[in-house]
Amino acid sequence: MSPSHAPRRAQVVFVEPAIGQIDKLTERETHALDRALVAVSVRPDIGTLRSDAPVRDYRDEVEGVRVIYFATALQRIVVAVYIEA
Repeated sequence: MSPSHAPRRAQVVFVEPAIGQIDKLTERETHALDRALVAVSVRPDIGTLRSDAPVRDYRDEVEGVRVIYFATALQRIVVAVYIEA
């Protein structure tokens, strides 16, 4: 019997505005963002689908992080379009 594997994680990529937001984060905020991105990469459907745009809004109230993103059709790639920490 083969060992069970963790679910495959999606690759996370960032659009230009999100990259600019990341550059302004503190070390604590970057760590909190990393935790949120892991959650989104494991379960791309975790965020709430917004009614005004075809994107999802994931908020981690404990860490104080918000990521707005969309996943490709096969959910192999998650594109982060907005980050707030």
